[in-house]
Amino acid sequence: MPGRWNAAVTAVAKYLPERRLTNADLEKMVDTSDEWIRTRTGIRERRILEKGLGSSHMAIQAARQILDHRGIGPDEIDLIIVSTVTPDMMFPATACLVQDGIGAKRAWGFDLSAACCGFLYALVVGAKFVETGAHRKVLVIGADKMSSIIDYTDRETCVLFGDGAGAVLLEPVEDPETGLLDFLFQVDGAGGKSLYMPGGGSLNPSTHETVDQKMHFVHQDGRAVFKFAVPSMADVSAEILRQNNLTGEDVALFIPHQANLRIIDAAARRMGIGDDKVVVNIDRYGNTTCGTIPIGLTEAVEEGRLKKGDLLVLASAGAGFTWGSALLRWGI
Repeated sequence: MPGRWNAAVTAVAKYLPERRLTNADLEKMVDTSDEWIRTRTGIRERRILEKGLGSSHMAIQAARQILDHRGIGPDEIDLIIVSTVTPDMMFPATACLVQDGIGAKRAWGFDLSAACCGFLYALVVGAKFVETGAHRKVLVIGADKMSSIIDYTDRETCVLFGDGAGAVLLEPVEDPETGLLDFLFQVDGAGGKSLYMPGGGSLNPSTHETVDQKMHFVHQDGRAVFKFAVPSMADVSAEILRQNNLTGEDVALFIPHQANLRIIDAAARRMGIGDDKVVVNIDRYGNTTCGTIPIGLTEAVEEGRLKKGDLLVLASAGAGFTWGSALLRWGI
């Protein structure tokens, strides 16, 4: 647990592309319907980044907003962590592209890949650099251009995902009751084949064969993923409250990963909190993978749903299988 310093979020930002892909649009592309998508996922539309731009573009836009909101220059950033499963390229890291894009000449950085749990993992990793006193300003970004790895002839996956990015700035605070208070992460690698992209890595490098076999798209066993995600995200959300002697009544806001409305509802019920305490935007953006939680956090701030001293729980579950939760006390 933290010693002298805690790591607190001091600024938030989001970036969403202008283009909207609605359920009606998808009805013209694949065998599906608006009713089928809404009743099973809660999604009405999602955002799509234009061709010729990668995840770094969205990450840079969010990072620039962070600097503006906080009123600081890029040279004040010490570390940049980007969570993504859709980097612009295998290397250099997207964090390097962001560093150059915002002119953060003093910062170092790296990417973190943990699928839908990527932002949560990156948030905690960034917080540890702050807690140790190693860094004073850590930029944590979740950004994914999921449309770049989606097969729009596969109705099982193409209806689910959208593009977007969100970012937070972490800084030290002396109050031990403010900022990141606790986290709980788990992994079960046996679930890896239920949600993955088989092509493009060292096992199946890009060839005509891998392209023809659509190995560079998301592959998902929807039933297996849903069966895993519902209890996993619900349990880990409730467990972080239990181990801190808290109940749902103590929580001001729950910001879950936006994968499926039924999964979100199950987690909220398990925690014993009402709909008024849950951030839901899956209807407008779909699953932006690493972007969902920071986008949700930013919207909560923009809508005035958080005040200083509020407790909030963040939770996610995704490919890996990975799942986890984090407990924070809001400090701004």
